[in-house]
Amino acid sequence: MYVVESKGGAIACMLLALIFLGTWPAILTLLERRGRLPQHTYLDYSITNFLAAILIALTFGQIGNSTPEMPNFLTQLSQDNWPCVLFAMTGGVVLSLGNLSTQYAWAFVGLSVTEVITSSITVVIGTTFNYFLDDKINRADILFPGVGCFLIAVCLGAAVHSSNAADNKVKLDSLSSDHIDAVKVSNTSMIPNEAASKDLENGNDPAQKAKAGTAGFLVQLENRRSIKVFGKSTFIGLGITFFAGVCFSLFSPAFNLATNDQWNTLKTGVPHLVVYTAFFYFSLSCFVLAIILNITFLYHPVLGSPKTSFQAYLRDWNGRGWALLAGLLCGFGNGLQFMGGQAAGYAAADAVQALPLVSTFWGVLLFGEYRKSSRRTYILLFSMLFMFITAIAVLMASSGHRK
Repeated sequence: MYVVESKGGAIACMLLALIFLGTWPAILTLLERRGRLPQHTYLDYSITNFLAAILIALTFGQIGNSTPEMPNFLTQLSQDNWPCVLFAMTGGVVLSLGNLSTQYAWAFVGLSVTEVITSSITVVIGTTFNYFLDDKINRADILFPGVGCFLIAVCLGAAVHSSNAADNKVKLDSLSSDHIDAVKVSNTSMIPNEAASKDLENGNDPAQKAKAGTAGFLVQLENRRSIKVFGKSTFIGLGITFFAGVCFSLFSPAFNLATNDQWNTLKTGVPHLVVYTAFFYFSLSCFVLAIILNITFLYHPVLGSPKTSFQAYLRDWNGRGWALLAGLLCGFGNGLQFMGGQAAGYAAADAVQALPLVSTFWGVLLFGEYRKSSRRTYILLFSMLFMFITAIAVLMASSGHRK
């Protein structure tokens, strides 16, 4: 099998993972804002996310000769390594719960802020766990200042959200409440209009599109999106976001235990799970849970989403290609993160949790986030991005090399 052995190779894996893992949330957010039901989107996403794990296992996991100490993927499937398999599958379960939760949190809290909060929790909890599980192979004098930089960026991100929310309130106050109520639509449609515009941020009438950043734009967005958020408590979104952050903070340490067996759960002579085998079982449990939950949500939706059916899902091709692409990006992103972590330490690989840097870029470019905001918001936004860049550099500089 292919093994990343150099520090440079590990950093390259982490950088690619950062781009992939920062991009797929923007794609799912795009689909929700265009009116595609989250249940439909996540089912499509889950299929290609699992397919990516299979492709990685059957290619990188089968390159070269199999050895007793480091067997290839197919060889290891028949070995007695179930304690570590269960760790890997546990990681997949918590990741699936986290990803599913954030799909709803993006609508309530926003893409950038959701990613900032979940990533901060992941860094504080997950990176600390991984540092000790990896027998402190990362340089603590660099690693933990990097965590501190990330937390500063988190505080700046929260300030950006607060400032931008105040800006939006001023914009909406400029419209009468009667006008806002008149343009809202009831959340009763089961399937988005298949003839909808292909414009990234348009509804069915491109000619009537409001300019990004205006009050009319905010109201039009509420009108066409699949998860309605006007009039709902922000604590709902924040609660979902913090739950997702805790889930994300646990999946990487679980995967670390699966591949390195720090707790000595394997029988004598049984080799550790290679990263590709662990990633396969990890993605399998993630896929199974996602399918079960989302088929349930088709008939018993949550948070006011429209009720639908499996037959309606099969007929809904509007945006399916984007959802399938998001699954591939997430699957390959996770695989690259674990490949880099196996070589340089999972604590350093958690540098990909600076993905809000990428998500914020897409949020500004695609969705017009922070358009026509105040000067204070722009200053905070650029300060946050600068601190994220610093955090990425410091965490990657802390990477060691597993013996």
